[in-house]
Amino acid sequence: MSGNVDSKASKASILRMPIYLRYLINKKELGETSISSTVIAEDLNLNPVLVRKDLSLVSSVAGKPKKGFKISELIGDLEKFLGYDNISDAILVGVGHLGKALLSYSGFSSCGLNIVAAFDTDEFLIDTFINSKKIFSINRLEELVKRLNARIGIITVPKENAQEVCDILIKGGVRAIWNFAPIHLKVPDNVAIKNEDLAASLALLSQKLAYVLKNDNKF
Repeated sequence: MSGNVDSKASKASILRMPIYLRYLINKKELGETSISSTVIAEDLNLNPVLVRKDLSLVSSVAGKPKKGFKISELIGDLEKFLGYDNISDAILVGVGHLGKALLSYSGFSSCGLNIVAAFDTDEFLIDTFINSKKIFSINRLEELVKRLNARIGIITVPKENAQEVCDILIKGGVRAIWNFAPIHLKVPDNVAIKNEDLAASLALLSQKLAYVLKNDNKF
């Protein structure tokens, strides 16, 4: 998942790129071959100037005024920008409800992520498969991370075990951590980490809901 993200791209721009990509893939599947930034902006309810600015960060060729962009070329540029053209192997630790859901999700491959194995302490899960992914004993974690040469670790264990798992993953050679445990993990400077704070996301959604309901009462 190591992409070619431009240092000039803002976080907001980077977060919009997968949205453009999914949109364009749908357009391609419908048989469309070209599209303008104006149409993209209208369909996604975005500012046209913002869309043109975003696409200028990733596109190898400027869109033509009348025909716009070739959809297949723009998809390739977005995949290259996001690193989706270079699938990275990952392992997942913690096969609870969330872990099983992530293992079952088939859309990761289109995002440059390939989960090759999972690990858990539950003896009833060990040596079983979920979505063709084998589940191994947690005792083999460091050994198999090294053997599989995985560079991404996905953590879906309870918070009290998360730091220990993180340390083992890094010792095994993992260079990026995607953490779903409700705790901020400590990693060396040469290891990338993304903490998914579900409670914070819910709080933000609740705040937006309160705003929507408040404005509903004005009409």
